[in-house]
Amino acid sequence: MPPQTTEDSRIPDEQCEERGTGRPRGYRGLFSRPGTLAFTAGNLVARLPMGMFSVSAVVMIAGARGSYALAGAVTAVGLAATGVAGPWIARLVDRHGQARVAVPATLTAVLGSLALLLCVRFGAPNWTLFAAYAATAATPNIGGLSRARWAHLLRDEPAALHTANSFEQAADELCFMLGPVLAAFLTGTFFPEAGTLAGTVLLLAGVLLFTAQRATEPPPLARSKARSPLRSPGIPALLACFVATGSVFGSMEVVTIAYADAQGHRAAAGLVLALQAAGSCAAGLLYGALKPAGLGLPRCLLAMAALMTLPWLAAATTGSLVALAGALLVAGMATAPTMVTAMTLVQSRTPADRLNEGMSLVVTGLLTGIACGSAAGGWAAEHGSPATGFAVPALAAAVALVIGASRLRTGAAGRPAAR
Repeated sequence: MPPQTTEDSRIPDEQCEERGTGRPRGYRGLFSRPGTLAFTAGNLVARLPMGMFSVSAVVMIAGARGSYALAGAVTAVGLAATGVAGPWIARLVDRHGQARVAVPATLTAVLGSLALLLCVRFGAPNWTLFAAYAATAATPNIGGLSRARWAHLLRDEPAALHTANSFEQAADELCFMLGPVLAAFLTGTFFPEAGTLAGTVLLLAGVLLFTAQRATEPPPLARSKARSPLRSPGIPALLACFVATGSVFGSMEVVTIAYADAQGHRAAAGLVLALQAAGSCAAGLLYGALKPAGLGLPRCLLAMAALMTLPWLAAATTGSLVALAGALLVAGMATAPTMVTAMTLVQSRTPADRLNEGMSLVVTGLLTGIACGSAAGGWAAEHGSPATGFAVPALAAAVALVIGASRLRTGAAGRPAAR
């Protein structure tokens, strides 16, 4: 057996390292960069309340005023206000920097949440609830700020950026899976305002920790000369895809609750929906680790359109909540790869000095879709059989596929954006 040379002994180490950097690959290499663990910890703490606030507000308002209609209307106004305010706040972030804008914006949102709590607690007129909750629209898009940091740090490492985007999508799913559970536990165990109060504390603490990491913050540009992200090639079609994908999320939540209620197990709806998020979270982490070649957006959309028919089939043919839960777990595995691929395309096509604005437009598209999907899913569940409502997310996924396929035929998917 030939003696082992120095180069031979280095081969295993080099296979585990990013080419030319001496840094481990995958998630280990991602967080070996200075400052990344700290800003990730901050953004996870700040992002968790995103899944808490709406549930906490509904429980708090409906419990005090005895009206789910009022609670739903208040949260809908907050959603609409977020869609309007988000891109404007993101534009300020691009111009003045994350710390200078995110901290005062967060303080405004925290004051809005506390004002809502006090208005509910002390029986203020209904219009004050709308005004207070609208102020929470100032909450910065923490996920977008984090993705902008990764895009800045990994601007010359597309493989590592893919891993970072996969992690961020998995983190989104994890927070929206745990947030409602935590909110329900706090409001049910302690007092109705506990979820809102805890959410404001977590949001403020997380944003302060996140913005304190100045070394990883993208540099601001006082006045960008780049075109608006809306005018960048391919971005309008991508935003249309996000609207359709948001409709999948919004409708699936409503119709699942309605189906569980019809089965006499409405309390189990949260757990069933959590399985969908869990499937998406696991798929996102796996997608980031494997980095499969050739899996573009149209293929991801095709997989999502196919898998979103499973809950419909399970509900229509079995009438079993357990079967529906399994179908949602599998269907959820298509959403994270789709979101990661689409988000990476948005990053590549958005001018670097308007990246936060581009990420915020994605959120606006998703929120628009969620609102439309919730309305369509509620109408279908009310006017048809409980299983009929699951046709809405399947149809929304098909619409996203059509948009993605037409985008590919026009050639918009293949041209990289000039930075």
